Amino acid sequence: MQTDVFIGLGSNLQEPAAQLARAVAELAALPDTTLIAQSPFYASRPVGPQDQPDFVNGAVWLSSRLVPHALLDQLQAIEQAHGRERLRHWGPRTLDLDLLVFGSQTLNDDRLIVPHRELPNRDFVLQPLLDLKPDLTLPDGTTIVTLRTQCPDNRLRRLPPPDYP
Repeated sequence: MQTDVFIGLGSNLQEPAAQLARAVAELAALPDTTLIAQSPFYASRPVGPQDQPDFVNGAVWLSSRLVPHALLDQLQAIEQAHGRERLRHWGPRTLDLDLLVFGSQTLNDDRLIVPHRELPNRDFVLQPLLDLKPDLTLPDGTTIVTLRTQCPDNRLRRLPPPDYP
């Protein structure tokens, strides 16, 4: 069964916009998965420690036959291929891929919480989701539009489209 899935992307190391652009291509190539749309990229202040560069963030909308944990494994493999190191909570990273929404499913186990628990607090995630699907509704009936209007400001700045071949 195909499921609509939304993935958040973030980077603040080693040419962040290029990291995200490569990650979008890798997500589009996942087995049993189709890329439906990609959001614009945004820059924002880091969450947590401020002694690091600003982040570049975006999101993608996928249609996938993968089950949530299999998709999570694929996301973590892509992060590792980009040199992701988990040295500090909310620290700098080459690539962060978060499974934000997985159809109408709600999951909460040791490895995965969906919808992503910090979704209501992240304008750099909510705005790309609005760009992708303005009528997106979470499993509890909350709309992304509502969350975006209530979200703290993180000085979000839309970036021009990347100029990659």
